[in-house]
Amino acid sequence: MSATLVQRMPNIEATSANIDAVNVLKAPHTPKQSGLYDASEFDGSKNKDTFRQFEDAEERVKSFYSQQHTLQTVAFNLKARNDFRSKTRARMGVWEAMEKLNTFIDECDPDTQESQMSHLLQTSEAMRKDGKPRWMQLVGLIHDHGKLLFFYGAKGHWDVVGDTFPVGCKFDDRIIFGTKSFEKNEDNYHPVYSTEFGICSPGCGLDNVVLSWGPSERRKQALSSASHSQLATQLTYGNDVITERGALLSCRHSRRRRAGALRAR
Repeated sequence: MSATLVQRMPNIEATSANIDAVNVLKAPHTPKQSGLYDASEFDGSKNKDTFRQFEDAEERVKSFYSQQHTLQTVAFNLKARNDFRSKTRARMGVWEAMEKLNTFIDECDPDTQESQMSHLLQTSEAMRKDGKPRWMQLVGLIHDHGKLLFFYGAKGHWDVVGDTFPVGCKFDDRIIFGTKSFEKNEDNYHPVYSTEFGICSPGCGLDNVVLSWGPSERRKQALSSASHSQLATQLTYGNDVITERGALLSCRHSRRRRAGALRAR
């Protein structure tokens, strides 16, 4: 499946600096602060019921999930993880990475056709407006950087984006489009992978669950392979360092239903 590309944004560093200058002038003397779990205020009037309506989505979204649910098997996931750790594909800074993501549109999203760079900036800015901690704003800015792998050997959108789900155990009907969308997945007929817990065990904990390969899993692999000193260098915003909780937010934001019975008790 080919990528959907948009025009590259020019002079991003200058644009960012100008935005920072305006925000400093607009900001109150004491920045707003809110609790980590406080409900969002800036979009409180929005009707959230209109979001993520997959049954009414465009054909591109339905086609994406049909392909993802067919091809995301245990065998593919094990190979993808091994391939990911086997080589370095590119080195770049955060802004450079976001510039590249400005040319990528997520085909699985039924609610927007904005570039991924716009999505990252909107997420981080929403957190800033709501007064969330600075480390959380940074999490919002980098949470989908794993989608960069689309440009480095991905097979399509189906192994780059989309809601993730456990593999190696019975597919749950609460996954987008339900179990019917997995009818062509070979694991659906495997003597072990098709059982309720499959290769997992009740209460084994999410760290021991194999989830479909996507940006959150790539972020998890990157963080788990870095040393503590590397993490302190990589995940810093001013004097603020992303906490373990922030790393989990970044790694697990795409995980959806059916993991509850596998969580640690």
